[in-house]
Amino acid sequence: MGGGAATGSWRHGVLVPSLAAGVALVVLISLGLWQLDRKAWKEELIATLEQRLSAPPVALPPSTEWPRLTAAQDEFLRVAMTAELLNDGEALVYTGGSTLREAGGGQGYWVFTPARLADGVFVMVNRGFVPDSKRDPAARPEGQVAGPTGMVGVLRWPEKPGLFTPAGDPAHNIWFARDSTAMAAAKGISVAPFYVELESPEPPRGLPHAGRLRPNLPNNHLGYALTWLGLAAVLAGVYATWLFGSWRKRDGVVMSGM
Repeated sequence: MGGGAATGSWRHGVLVPSLAAGVALVVLISLGLWQLDRKAWKEELIATLEQRLSAPPVALPPSTEWPRLTAAQDEFLRVAMTAELLNDGEALVYTGGSTLREAGGGQGYWVFTPARLADGVFVMVNRGFVPDSKRDPAARPEGQVAGPTGMVGVLRWPEKPGLFTPAGDPAHNIWFARDSTAMAAAKGISVAPFYVELESPEPPRGLPHAGRLRPNLPNNHLGYALTWLGLAAVLAGVYATWLFGSWRKRDGVVMSGM
């Protein structure tokens, strides 16, 4: 009789810890598998970037084809075009750096400028980086290129502000997300649904600083996966040790009760 009561009490005592350990184990394993999925996604993204950014540029699609372009299929396509920069319409986007290009060191701004194509339509161009000391166009007059200019760049799609991204400040011409359509709208200009990330040419004295885009995305997902799965293994080992010790104690109580 005493042995049966002890066994029932033991089962009741391990029920809640076992449920908690089971839930925690499922969560840890799920996080590990999710990181493995992210690893595969990141590797595919890096391979796509390397393929598109190493391809020779093609002519910018005509405006009649723009509605059919999508970020999934056409982002990072290298293009060549001839356009005239509207330097008085430039907008500044605050940046602390980029995973695709070297910003030039320190904090500063991307210079977005409307560019008019031969048929009169407009495309926003991210001409590159300027340090904070050169944010005023008057401090870099050589960069105010005039007339039709041949350009090579990469198609990008507007970056919508995140939950914690500060709102743009059109009154001071400063933005915090690369939302080219919003910048153009604030200037009263209708532009393409994408913008061009300029690779070349750079103006005299190199400001704004453009340059070839190169994928440099961090891929630490395998390490994260091993961390979560390792924690799952540790939890399983600790739980098994605790359960075995608890069972041994129960066995001792049952034997003494007999």
